[in-house]
Amino acid sequence: MKKQEILYIVVPCYNEEEVIKETTKRLKEKLNKLIKEKIISKDSKVLYVNDGSKDRTWELIEEIHEKEKLFTGISLSRNRGHQNALLAGLMTAKKYADVVISMDADLQDDIDAIDEMLDKYYTGNEIVYGVRNSRKKDTWFKKTTAEGFYKFMKFMGVDIVFNHADYRLASKRVLDELENYKEVNLFLRGMFPLVGFKSDVVYYERNERFAGESKYPLKKMLNFAWDGITSFSIKPIRLVLNIGLIMFVISLIVLIYSLVMKLIGNTVSGWTFIVCSIWITSAIQMLAIGLIGEYIGKMYSETKQRPRYIISKNLNEK
Repeated sequence: MKKQEILYIVVPCYNEEEVIKETTKRLKEKLNKLIKEKIISKDSKVLYVNDGSKDRTWELIEEIHEKEKLFTGISLSRNRGHQNALLAGLMTAKKYADVVISMDADLQDDIDAIDEMLDKYYTGNEIVYGVRNSRKKDTWFKKTTAEGFYKFMKFMGVDIVFNHADYRLASKRVLDELENYKEVNLFLRGMFPLVGFKSDVVYYERNERFAGESKYPLKKMLNFAWDGITSFSIKPIRLVLNIGLIMFVISLIVLIYSLVMKLIGNTVSGWTFIVCSIWITSAIQMLAIGLIGEYIGKMYSETKQRPRYIISKNLNEK
């Protein structure tokens, strides 16, 4: 008979008071079913991570913890963003669990996919990625930008699972190794493939958000993508170098052309050409300086080695 592993489900929460009761109801049903079928240990739990919510999210988590033994939670000292909150939950959960699944609180991730994730885990996979099987429910703009994000990340050299967000299973062994990655600029979708170990995917249908508003509008998604690229790839800097080389070759051609025209006496005024050249060259220089500055800024953040999160309350330690 196989060992019944302790499962923790980590759920980052930021202003989720509208959905957390329904999330609790569905996760309770799922855990009780898995425990009854002896797939997981009776010591398994759901770990809510309060990421500095401004509403009643933490109060509700405390109430749920008092009523339901299957639920616990931690609260961060302030809002640290989804990736840091998720990491805080994963590092806390691995102290108590054999295997951890992370998912969002908005019920867009299909809870029934947990069964297949555990099946793949018990067959020897250390990481199981939840992958959307389609984007039929997305608008054209959302679908185009999302798929473009994954393709662009691949082009930039980032090892990332296509159409995978942060719905995944990871063993304690994987999380122990993940703890050795000390970077401040987190992009967990790129970090898990770096850890390695045997992995597989589970395909699922992503649902509409149950209630509330998305915490990832377009601006945040763009910032998230930029963090992922600059944290895992130096291709943008190499691109700047290539542009510089091309501009250097073009400048040599223009220089030779100008000298030839001067020698044959054909010195026609080229005001438009000069002005356009100055503006284009200046724009490229500014972009290059800004890009290099972005990398230097990330290096500055890393060298300070400030904590990525601070846990102010842990209901497991009560």
